[in-house]
Amino acid sequence: MSRPSRRSRGTVTVQDVARAAGVSAMTVSRVVNGGSNVREATREAVIEAIAKLNYSPNSAARSLAAGEATQIGLLYANPSAAYLSQFLIGALAAARRVGCHLVLEACDGDRPDEQAEATRQFASTSVEGVILPPPLSEAAPVRAELEAAGIPWVSVAMGLPPENSLNVRIDDFAAASAMTRHLLDLGHRTIGFIRGNPNQTSSAERYRGFAAALEAAGYDINAMPVEQGYFTFRSGIVAAERLLDRTNPPTAIFASNDDMAAAAVGVAHRRGLHVPQDVSIVGFDDTSLATTIWPELTTVRQPIAAMAESALNLLLARIRAHRGADGGVLEEQVLDHELIMRESSGPPGAAIPGTGAARAKPRGR
Repeated sequence: MSRPSRRSRGTVTVQDVARAAGVSAMTVSRVVNGGSNVREATREAVIEAIAKLNYSPNSAARSLAAGEATQIGLLYANPSAAYLSQFLIGALAAARRVGCHLVLEACDGDRPDEQAEATRQFASTSVEGVILPPPLSEAAPVRAELEAAGIPWVSVAMGLPPENSLNVRIDDFAAASAMTRHLLDLGHRTIGFIRGNPNQTSSAERYRGFAAALEAAGYDINAMPVEQGYFTFRSGIVAAERLLDRTNPPTAIFASNDDMAAAAVGVAHRRGLHVPQDVSIVGFDDTSLATTIWPELTTVRQPIAAMAESALNLLLARIRAHRGADGGVLEEQVLDHELIMRESSGPPGAAIPGTGAARAKPRGR
């Protein structure tokens, strides 16, 4: 199994991260502390350097004084760099605020045995609890190894968590339903859908919300074009090509995350289609990618950084309860979502701004 190169965690300094990211130590500090006056590209470069070097802001002395866990692990394998960046920003800032030491580790393998081995090695370190963002939150081998080691864990964005487990999520069903109703209200009657990875329950919940909104409006879900994606940009390209190759292509595409929606926008541009005049495209998550493409994406805002913070707080509360310091720990938190309206959605055949004319271009290749 390929594993990232390790340095002794005690030898990695803020200066090391600054050199790797090509920024100042002050900028690294701003990112770690959740500062807002940092350009998004710079923030992502710092987060990438933090993950690569396994840098952890060392607040062990303060955490011992506060009686908190000294080390919390974060095991990650998310294919979306934009999602992972926001999650790490939230987790690092939260760890800094509460005074615990956050240990980052990548889990590169997809096979159950690879996941189990990576988790087993991680569990042998001094972490007292582990945060599992998607897709590892759904990985049974990972959870089983942590259970065997007696290490508490918290899952993020898991639609159907095991009984008595900790979980932080949004209502994916309600969010997808709301976005689908938005497209229907705009006048779209043939809406293509790009599913998320089938190994994540949030994917099923988003599709279920899409289907429920259509059926409530009197439409046959079986008549709607649906393609499988895997939450990656590449899978979004393949799915969008298939949707737009249809004899009667959809006038709108709802992708299950922003990476796949951005891919669909790229496919539309390559075919000479205007977004949203020829095809509306909407996403899910509201990652930084949503505002770095043109046109900017209409999407569902999932509070990713806040979910990371909530996960850390839930985990610390569970650890305190195990120590006998507290009781009555919540098992799940459902955070609010929001529809973010931008330029990538509009009525079908809408006029092009500044021309007063509607587009009626061929929709095939």
